[in-house]
Amino acid sequence: MLATIAKLTALSVPGVVRMHRDVSSGVDRFLHGKRATDGVRIEVVDDAVSVDIYLVADQQVNLYDLGREIQTRVSRAIKDMVGMPVLAVNVHVEDVLIGPQPINKHTSGDAS
Repeated sequence: MLATIAKLTALSVPGVVRMHRDVSSGVDRFLHGKRATDGVRIEVVDDAVSVDIYLVADQQVNLYDLGREIQTRVSRAIKDMVGMPVLAVNVHVEDVLIGPQPINKHTSGDAS
């Protein structure tokens, strides 16, 4: 549930093209038992949440501002919907899309 909240909130921020798919290395999974799904990694320690978001950004956005906006929105969404304190929201821009953009199914409004 926390990963879904973080993912949908991040995707709602203008400038986010899509989540980055494969973000967990084999070493990370082996050593730490952590795995990110759909571009989001959640860690809960002492009833507080840390979130890592891996995404592809639009070339036209200011990446610093994008990261700050995602941090603010994701932190607020988790606090409001689940009531858990958020320790950190780390935004990782894994790629920048240059050129024509594919239609984002989450924002196009077309159900097909």
